[in-house]
Amino acid sequence: MATPVDPDFRARLAALNEKFAATVPGTLAKIRAALDECQSGGDQPSQAALHQLHEVLHGVAGSAGTFGFTVFGQEARRVEQLVRAVLSSHSGWPPVAPEVAKLLAWATRDAKATTFE
Repeated sequence: MATPVDPDFRARLAALNEKFAATVPGTLAKIRAALDECQSGGDQPSQAALHQLHEVLHGVAGSAGTFGFTVFGQEARRVEQLVRAVLSSHSGWPPVAPEVAKLLAWATRDAKATTFE
């Protein structure tokens, strides 16, 4: 096995993982706020509200796995794709909202869990 060029690599990665973990509650609050904004618009949220929700989910999907939150990232990606479809079609929001709520409930319990239930 090769020795890492940087002997402090694992320590720095662990510090980054801890830093990411500390941001999870704030990220969940952003997802909740975006969901609330989407739900305040009736049957079809505004494009701006959907874009905000998509943006937050996209950020989680792109970074969570790197910092040890693999399933959180995968589920955020799945829900992000649902939101993207609504953004594209300008329809289909009603079944997406419960999926966002389900992601929030799960991640609030344990965003680092290895199974999505």
